Amino acid sequence: MAENLNPFEIALTQFEQAADLLKLDDGMRKILRSPKRALTVSCPVRMDDGRYEVFTGHRVQHNVARGPAKGGIRYHPSVSIDEVRALAAWMTWKTACVNIPFGGGKGGVVCNPKEMSSGELERMTRRFTAEIHLAIGPETDIPAPDVYTNAQTMAWIMDTYSMTVGHSELGVVTGKPIALGGSLGRNEATGRGVFFTIRRALQKLGMELADRRVVVQGFGNAGSVVASLLHAAGAKVIGVSDSRGGIVNPAGLEIGEVGAWKAETGSVRGFREADDLTNEELLELDCCVLVPAALENVITSKNAAKVKPRILAEAANGPTTPEADEILADRGIFVIPDILCNAGGVTVSYFEWVQSLQYFFWEEDEVNRGLEKVMNRAFDEVTFAAGKHEVHNRLGAMVVAVDRVASATRMRGIYP
Repeated sequence: MAENLNPFEIALTQFEQAADLLKLDDGMRKILRSPKRALTVSCPVRMDDGRYEVFTGHRVQHNVARGPAKGGIRYHPSVSIDEVRALAAWMTWKTACVNIPFGGGKGGVVCNPKEMSSGELERMTRRFTAEIHLAIGPETDIPAPDVYTNAQTMAWIMDTYSMTVGHSELGVVTGKPIALGGSLGRNEATGRGVFFTIRRALQKLGMELADRRVVVQGFGNAGSVVASLLHAAGAKVIGVSDSRGGIVNPAGLEIGEVGAWKAETGSVRGFREADDLTNEELLELDCCVLVPAALENVITSKNAAKVKPRILAEAANGPTTPEADEILADRGIFVIPDILCNAGGVTVSYFEWVQSLQYFFWEEDEVNRGLEKVMNRAFDEVTFAAGKHEVHNRLGAMVVAVDRVASATRMRGIYP
């Protein structure tokens, strides 16, 4: 039987496993399984050559029992409603896992941003914002950057929303440019959070970070930052990759030089002090820490027996399927699950949102200290729950998260 790679079905499977451990009743399961709101819109956009294209966009709010929906917007050809629903659900569990007062949301537009000009991306972004503006807002749903979106994208969304409501509204998005109310430390937050959890995991396992072999699949924002931080802390980053493929040097890569090479050529491939290899080959390198930092479903039942890390740190959302989870658990691989591992971005998004609402801004060291405190506390809570229930860390994280959302739902009740 073929492995189910539908991201929403995977998200539901993970939820049901946690619900079983928590002994949730059928009514609560139905409530927490179901997205609160899903909006699909058509976005006609005038392209640079004068023709019109119509792009499909989605915004899903999964749950708001603990606060406004929170989650990124991605631009990618593979965006689908099931993917966005899954990512929105994972955001619900992620914000609950690290105990910040948000719910879960997510958005996406089906497009290939690599084939679009800046002007086309701006017009598409503004049209998408206009179509969903009734669903978003600083007290209802706060978007952020995700795959192939960035601070400039958020600036366009903030400006479009602000022009629509008639006043500047900094808190409608996070991940904004610093000049428009963004937070210091936000750009590095996801990667920095991954770094903090890896360091905590090594401490828990009685291991030092120095000279540990690290592989990072995905050299975008999160992957490049965690690679740089691990390299600076003394780890040996032997392999990295991007969408075009990967590179490996068993003696270790100079991450700053790799970043400069990618900035110059558009890819890490061809780096002079490394050998090229595929993303599939990169995942199977012998290492202490493997960091999948790209898209979903890269570790499946087909390759879970071939990956070789002691620690798997999920910087991406949903990189491991449920079938692969069981294989990794049987092999004793220590998984730092996505809803914990990559929660640094949404944590500092929370800090940014608070700053934007107050028009009072923090120094970067305050942001980083706050992030480390949140990540370390959440790591300890997740591993305690996993030990208490005698399950792997993903189930431990889901138990922590689902219990918090279920408790909030019970206390609020159902109205009307």
